[in-house]
Amino acid sequence: MRILLQTANANAGAWRAALAAALPEAEIAVWPELPPAADYLVVWKPPAELFARAPAAKAIFNLGAGVDGVMKLPTLPPATPLVRLEDSGMAEQMIDYVTLALLAAYREQRAYAGQQRDGLWQARPPLPKAAFGVGLLGLGLLGQAVAAALRPFRFPLAGWSRTRKAVAGVATFAGSDELPAFLGRAQVLVCLLPSTPDTRDLLDRARLAALPRGAHVVNVARGDIVVDADLLAALDEGHLAGATLDVFRAEPLPAGHPFWHHPRVTVTPHVSAITLIEDSVAQVAAKIRRLEAGLAVTGVVDRARGY
Repeated sequence: MRILLQTANANAGAWRAALAAALPEAEIAVWPELPPAADYLVVWKPPAELFARAPAAKAIFNLGAGVDGVMKLPTLPPATPLVRLEDSGMAEQMIDYVTLALLAAYREQRAYAGQQRDGLWQARPPLPKAAFGVGLLGLGLLGQAVAAALRPFRFPLAGWSRTRKAVAGVATFAGSDELPAFLGRAQVLVCLLPSTPDTRDLLDRARLAALPRGAHVVNVARGDIVVDADLLAALDEGHLAGATLDVFRAEPLPAGHPFWHHPRVTVTPHVSAITLIEDSVAQVAAKIRRLEAGLAVTGVVDRARGY
């Protein structure tokens, strides 16, 4: 069995060591080294040249849950199964991040930080929790994990997905016709959607305006789902109270971007759910063993849907 490993970061050695420990029988090459013929490609943000020079015979494993970057490459082999990571330690991190952002919004931490800067000692009236709805835009594996973790906090939970889903403790909405009603309930909107042709620019001026006045946006999905200019306008006009953004159209976020210094925006450098090497390799290795045994695996990307 031959594996070609490629990572966009300077940690290829750690990934190779973990793969070698999990699959000692495999021959592992690290891009740009090329094996005679790779059975499996294990990649993260690969260059287009990789697929042109090393088409995989059996499967391509993407070292992340989002596959929009690799799907854009014209050299991606059309018939080779593309397999994404499923959780691999990401859900717990995402839960922590979203919970922090939600509670900071509910307890008005940005307003209190402003009062501290002004030397103002003034209690704000508590917000009624029953009216502080949380909207989960996306009910995949991560969205459902976040929903389960938030249930004990007793916020009204709503979720939207492309097709109808039933999630315990969550009022669910589906399809474009039900999106406005869903948005109208979301005092905090958490974006958990993949980037696809249907979701890019989804949160534009009209849909942001459908959120309740004083709402917060938390984006832990992909930057191109939110229209930057429209989000800034909604913040500047006072319709939105704040935004917590972990993902952006260009990463790293360019130095001159207005998000950096906007008083109602919190910026983090795509850290809401970092890929964990050991957890990810264990999942990839288990799936490779199943494929070698002629068995089916989960996480295979539907090319038509983009996830």
